[in-house]
Amino acid sequence: MSNLNKHSSSNVNSSNPTEGQPSQESKLEFSEDEKSLITLMYKLVRQRWSLIAGRIPGKTADEIKEYWTSRFPANDSETKNK
Repeated sequence: MSNLNKHSSSNVNSSNPTEGQPSQESKLEFSEDEKSLITLMYKLVRQRWSLIAGRIPGKTADEIKEYWTSRFPANDSETKNK
């Protein structure tokens, strides 16, 4: 009986670390073409992340917003594009 508990807990522990890691990393990686498109679209539509995401397959509005805000602070991005 104690072997059964050890086995089931080791399965749970071994599967948890791999579940969240790859998806978070891969979602924030953008190709050079995607980066250029995000920049161009931002100049046209500003912070309408869903419109920008509609042009980039496999990316969500939240991922694009996170990419943009992590690379361009809010004050800099607003003053550069006006």
